[in-house]
Amino acid sequence: MKEVEKPDWKIQFCWVKAHAEIQGNELADTLTKEAATNADIMECYHKVPKSVVKSELDATSVVKWQREWDQTTKGLITKAYFPVVAERLNMKINVTQNFTTMVTGHGNVKTYLYHLKIIESPTCPCGNKDQTIDHLLFECELLNKERAS
Repeated sequence: MKEVEKPDWKIQFCWVKAHAEIQGNELADTLTKEAATNADIMECYHKVPKSVVKSELDATSVVKWQREWDQTTKGLITKAYFPVVAERLNMKINVTQNFTTMVTGHGNVKTYLYHLKIIESPTCPCGNKDQTIDHLLFECELLNKERAS
């Protein structure tokens, strides 16, 4: 590496028009082209920052996850709420037991417990319909106050 600090030199950096036959600029252009074709110099460009590798792996993983998510026949209730994996990953959600029950259909919901033969009837305490996730979210009269707030 050549030393560019000399006592009698004053170095300034400024924009110059390209290919305007300015001697220093033409020399810089020539040296840049040489560096771009020199295998020894190009080797340093193969070193990629860890953050770039992580970002690329994250993006590849989300694409793979989405492909598998689209193909699976499991988790249909969850897929109805979150069809796009990347969008769900960008959401800030306070995951609680009730939230998990709602988006999976598994938990303390009468139709689920009835399906598992834990209880004798799937009927909601409101008496109108079976207690499903949709019924609780959209129809159950016992939850009108919560839906209104």
